Parts: sequence; structure tokens; C-alpha cells
Amino acid sequence: MNTKDKLLITGASGFTGYHACEYFSKLELDIIAITKKRNFCYKKVKTKQCDLFNKEEVKNLIKQIKPDYVLHLAGQNAVGRSWEDPLDSLEVNAMGTAYLIEALRQEAPACKTVIVSSALQFNPTSISTFNHPYGLSKTIQSVFSQFWAFLYNMHIVIAKPSNLIGPGFSTGVCSIFAQRIVNMEREKEEKFLNVSNLNNRLDFLDVRDAVRAYDFLLTKGNSGDIYDVSSGKSRSLEEIINIFRKTTAIQFQTKVNDQSPLINHVDLYPLSLIELGWQPTIPLETTIKDIVDFYRQQVD
Repeated sequence: MNTKDKLLITGASGFTGYHACEYFSKLELDIIAITKKRNFCYKKVKTKQCDLFNKEEVKNLIKQIKPDYVLHLAGQNAVGRSWEDPLDSLEVNAMGTAYLIEALRQEAPACKTVIVSSALQFNPTSISTFNHPYGLSKTIQSVFSQFWAFLYNMHIVIAKPSNLIGPGFSTGVCSIFAQRIVNMEREKEEKFLNVSNLNNRLDFLDVRDAVRAYDFLLTKGNSGDIYDVSSGKSRSLEEIINIFRKTTAIQFQTKVNDQSPLINHVDLYPLSLIELGWQPTIPLETTIKDIVDFYRQQVD
């Protein structure tokens, strides 16, 4: 990417979006951050408001900007919420992406786009792998992206990230643990963590490493391909909590719900990304310390 290239980042006000703006602004690109929030402001980039549900609004945005690159981060990313309102997840993740890609086809066909999907998408050829509406919405998103890349010869790459963690406001389990620990330090909560199942295993990757991966995909990714974005190593929640214990002087206990089901671990290995030259660089211990320190800096 050159300094005069236009990079459009959707979902810029979200957890990953913030880190993407921070990272790409250092490359001195012409960055346009897209969000639905009217009061969103990020001093290092240009910002525009756009509702990805509105097909004409999206088309007009792309026609006006004519981006060279797009990093599509916007979406509904909560499994629980998808059960409550499955159509919302389908509209946001599938149709919002469809409107964006079609607008690019019509107004900026040479643009290279990275669609950020999810490790929780399913195998579309096997209905038995579908176990929540969120995964369905992300599967449709990926399939649509691949089809448009193939049918219209568009430069579209799909990223399939694992559980992204790091400093900043997030609803992920590590952020929840960090907030609780900081509250314990401030004597605002009892000294224990509620845990669904200590044996649940997940792949955790620092969001800053993930954003670097998206840079590699924007510049080197093969159109139509899906890339795992992960650490390549699963960790149990018990391991994660033990790392958290090292970040604080307080002693806390864990309360486990033994009745909760074991989460099926999704195996991801970023071999295709590694072949492009990417490697995760931030140790998990550093990431968790940064998360706790972030919440320590927040004013009550």
C-alpha cells in the first residue's frame, strides 16, 4: 500500500476497529473510518457515518470515496444476541456485507477488500455443523464474499479470526476477567471469578497481531481464499486465570458452574498467513497485563 492509497475501515468505533485505525494511521494512508455512531471521532483519521443496512447509502459512500482498499470489520459478533434476534445477525453480517461488496463491484471494482468473518462460521455443506444463528450469518457472509470474488473477479479475501483480546473496551471473557479483578483491587467486588467451565479451551490472539495480519491480507492475500487468523495454540480458561493471577497482588477464588457444557474448541492454525510472512509477536502474558492495565487507567 502507498501513502496516497485510500483505506476504508468499517466498524471503526468497535474494539478491533479502534486498533485498526491506530495501526494503519501510522502507515500514513488516507484512512476513512466508517461507523453508525454520530459522535464518533478519531483524531488521526477521517470519519464518516454510514448505515450498512441502507443499500443506497452504502453505494453513495463507495461512489464518493472510491477506496483502493477496504477492511470490513462491522458486524454483530455476539452468539447470545443472535439467539435472541437471529434476523438482526443475518441482516448485519450477511446483507450488510452484501450491500458493501455489491457497491464496490459497481463503483470501485479494482478495490481490494478483506472481509473479517469468524472462527465460528460453519461448513456450509454440512448442516450438522450449524449450532447457532451467529455462525450461520458469518457462514453466509463468507460464502457470499467468495462467490462475488469468483463470479465478478473481485479482489476479496476472507479472514477467519479466533478470540481477539487486548487493551480496550470489549465484551470478551478476558476483558470481563480484567474488569472484575480491577474492581476487586478497588474493593468494589467480592474476590472471586465466576467461570462456566475451567476446561473450556479457546485460541486467544492479541488484537494488535490480528490487525497486522489484516495488513498482510490486504497486500498479499489471495482473492477468494479464507485465512485463519489465530495464535495456533488453544488455552484452557484455567490457564488464562492463572496468568491473570500474576498481574495482581490480590488473592481471588474461582466459582465454577459444573453443569455448564464444555465448549467445542475450534482448531485454527494460521499456516497460510505464516506463508505470507506473518507471525504473532505479542506474548499472551503481555496481552493480559495490558488488558488489566487498561482497566486500571479507567476512572470510576
